[in-house]
Amino acid sequence: MLLQPTLQGETLSLTPLTLADWPALAQAAADPLIWQLHPEPNRYLPEVFRPVFDSGLASGGAFLISDRFTGEVLGTSRYYDYDPKQSAVAIGYTFLVRSRWGGSCNTELKQLMLAHAFNTLETVWFHVGADNLRSRRAVEKLGAVYSHSEDKIPQGQHSQQARSTVYYRLSRPDWQQRRAAAS
Repeated sequence: MLLQPTLQGETLSLTPLTLADWPALAQAAADPLIWQLHPEPNRYLPEVFRPVFDSGLASGGAFLISDRFTGEVLGTSRYYDYDPKQSAVAIGYTFLVRSRWGGSCNTELKQLMLAHAFNTLETVWFHVGADNLRSRRAVEKLGAVYSHSEDKIPQGQHSQQARSTVYYRLSRPDWQQRRAAAS
């Protein structure tokens, strides 16, 4: 699986994250309200967001999300924990600017990433902070089902403290069935 293709949707463009994206992405992440429910609520600070950005670059699977028509930087997401033997990958480390909350942006983003992953893989995982109800509901809307919980130190987290993380699983047949039902 190619972890950093360029993906184009109806309104979004996902391009491989580069070092040159730091200023615009740091600016997009600088809104404290984005991180209010996040396990690391001070991630709006550049010195706290920088390790997340750097881990995204190092992952080889991170994207810059932008508006396809205006070029506005909207956030980031990534593929990680790629396991070809298990035919699985995780999608996460996603954030979007608040102006794109409540609409179709997150769904379009995840559908682009899921379609690409399911071209070759059987399973996509989502790892979400246990108390991050907004993100948990978003992955449940995609059809992902709760699998289990464990304590985990996320990549690029400013603090090296483990946090309670819930794991959601989405299989290719379940995703295809859900897409067919929605058409």
